[in-house]
Amino acid sequence: MARIDSFLRLVLDQHASDLHFHAGSAPFIRHDGDLVPIPFRALTEDETVRFIFEILSEEQRARFERDREVDLAYVLEGGARFRVNVFTQSRGVGAVFRVIPAKIPTLDDLRLPSALRKLAQQANGLVLITGPTGSGKTTTLAAVVNEINRTSRRHVITVEDPIEFVHTPIQSVVTQRQVGKHTDSFAGALRSALRESPDVIVVGEMRDYETVQLGLSAAETGVLVFGTLHTNSAAKAVDRIIDVCPEEVHDQVRGIISVLLKGVMAQHLCKRANGEGRLAVTEMLLQTYATANMIRENKVFQLDSFLQASDHAGTGMRSLDSSLLEYVKASLITPDEALSIASYPDILRRAIAELPEDA
Repeated sequence: MARIDSFLRLVLDQHASDLHFHAGSAPFIRHDGDLVPIPFRALTEDETVRFIFEILSEEQRARFERDREVDLAYVLEGGARFRVNVFTQSRGVGAVFRVIPAKIPTLDDLRLPSALRKLAQQANGLVLITGPTGSGKTTTLAAVVNEINRTSRRHVITVEDPIEFVHTPIQSVVTQRQVGKHTDSFAGALRSALRESPDVIVVGEMRDYETVQLGLSAAETGVLVFGTLHTNSAAKAVDRIIDVCPEEVHDQVRGIISVLLKGVMAQHLCKRANGEGRLAVTEMLLQTYATANMIRENKVFQLDSFLQASDHAGTGMRSLDSSLLEYVKASLITPDEALSIASYPDILRRAIAELPEDA
């Protein structure tokens, strides 16, 4: 048993989400979004290296020595899985271990909007899942793949860094490829995927122009493409996709996205009012004549106010603040928690104040 395992078992026992293991400080766990110190001495650089290198393969050690960082998945004895990032920092080596839940969640388990299920049923196009770091995007993508796998007969190709949730084929064929292990890059895997008869491609992160370009090309050829971005809102996700492309092709990309983009879901994690974990709160932007026109005409800045101001009842679209208000009304989260995340806190504060006292 690796020596780091005892710390990882503590993370599982405490129902925490992360272990922070850095030279120069005591270890920390993240519980419901908050960092909590473990009663242990400050780690020296040498012992941190010994703890972490014990779980690295020779190939992973070589990659770390070359790049000063490496991503991997680690399986604890008994089957618990962790996503691991090992890196170099000012006081030496550090690592963060993120728990990967043993059970692949369903969309209902995560309380995700029904519009996301409809997007998973699309035959083609581009769907973006966005949110800040640690907001559960990977878990949402796993639930989407699980939904497709359970309900349709399609070939799903995922490109991940690293592979987190492992999908067993049910009705679909699920091919999972890990960057650095099965392929050299997201772009290389996407280029190859287009020759592998895909129906659905899931890209762990659309981080550069080549990946975005290949993702859009796949969607144009009749594939349903899911990708993630690190932005706080649906509108900023659209901006990010355009901005990652060279300026001279922005008009062309806007035109392509206006046609191919089926939806964007932005998500954040909120602490539950009862103190029992966190839940995702979502903003949903869907393809309509109005949203497509805003994108095509370089008026992406209007998408936020469109979501906030318009009545979208029955369409599946909703703003982040309307989702927060619904959760406050249902007593799932506290008003303070909602206001800390809201896009327009002053407007949301007034809306909360107008709720009936027994809501």
